[in-house]
Amino acid sequence: MKRAEIKRRPLADTVLATLEPESAPYREVDGNGLYFRVKPNGTKSWELRYKKADGKWSWHGLGGYPDLSGALAREKAGAAKLLMAGGTDPVQHKIAQRDAKEVARTNTFAAAAEYWFQRKLQDGRAESTLAQMRRFLDSDILPTLGDKPLNGITRRDCAALQERIEGRGAPNVRDKIRVALRQIFSQSIARGLCENNPASELGSIATPTPEATAYPHLLEPELPAFLQAMRSSTSRIPALTATWLVIWTASRPGMVRKAEWSEIDFERATWSTPATKMKAARDHVTPLSRQALEALHELQRMTGRGRYLFPGIGAKNPVISENTINLTLNKVGYKGRLVGHGSRHTASTLLREHGWAKDHVEAQLAHKEEGMAGVYNQAAYLEQRRSMLQWYADYLDALEAGMTPAKRADFDSAVNAIATNVVTLKRA
Repeated sequence: MKRAEIKRRPLADTVLATLEPESAPYREVDGNGLYFRVKPNGTKSWELRYKKADGKWSWHGLGGYPDLSGALAREKAGAAKLLMAGGTDPVQHKIAQRDAKEVARTNTFAAAAEYWFQRKLQDGRAESTLAQMRRFLDSDILPTLGDKPLNGITRRDCAALQERIEGRGAPNVRDKIRVALRQIFSQSIARGLCENNPASELGSIATPTPEATAYPHLLEPELPAFLQAMRSSTSRIPALTATWLVIWTASRPGMVRKAEWSEIDFERATWSTPATKMKAARDHVTPLSRQALEALHELQRMTGRGRYLFPGIGAKNPVISENTINLTLNKVGYKGRLVGHGSRHTASTLLREHGWAKDHVEAQLAHKEEGMAGVYNQAAYLEQRRSMLQWYADYLDALEAGMTPAKRADFDSAVNAIATNVVTLKRA
């Protein structure tokens, strides 16, 4: 249809559908300031002519035809006039709505979670802790909440995530994720990205956490047979040395697996682990007993040219796997009875039972004290721990050899003498 053939207003649907383009764009009035625009390429759209606050006339695009029919265009024009009657420019209102949608699109939980994680990276957390945080995000949190806008996440969403993790019997994961959620929303509130923290009360509906069970470990009466079995082990020297280092130093298996030759000082008989590898995010120095040094000297002939004490196989495995130490223990018949981490429990129990100071034992275990005590008590107790670990390694040797009651008494009496000598040396 030619525009000259239009006979009535508002424009009929048949007119809108058949109106032909011309060599130049043109507008046909529909009524009440609403116009139908036709471009030379045949594109058709609706525009509203209105007067701005400064008295100048302008155009407000309402949308394209046929997506926006005549009836809908008139409805939108009426809504725009209501805005104008209230003092709102419809074009500026449209821009504000578009910007709000863009903010909602980019202001997602995933973006806030990434900001939170990057802050954790800057805090110098231990590598294992950061890896765990990343795993929680990628495996549990982001698949559920990642694409949602921050302001669109409800308490029900957070509660459902918690319930799902509880359902698979992972209370420790649930507790850590609850803390992460709360922190992510708290940061977002502080940054002005949202107003509420829907994860703030999850603890009140969490199911009770089962009592923690200790890692499989051995007590002193069980040690002689175990130590004799270890001496007869057929495991390779790197795996065997890693296992002995866990036993002698009561270190976490992850620390041992990732130990580097640059951290070993044979002259000072120390092993210095940087904060980035430590669970407590604090540098840790471990004194090395004579037994540990001898084993490390032998190991150095095998792996000393590389970076790590216990290198893995292939580029994807820079160090031995987390299962290596436990497999070594399994091979000597202690599957289910002792794991690498359990040797820390064994050492802690034996040392405390024989009178070694709790502070010295806890310092060697690299436990982080809670509250202000952990802030002020930065004592390394290096000399005390050096004496303690040498006593421990010697005591294990004596247990393996079949210690007599008299010899055991000698070891017990030596504890006080060693502690006294250390204090005297420190004062001197």
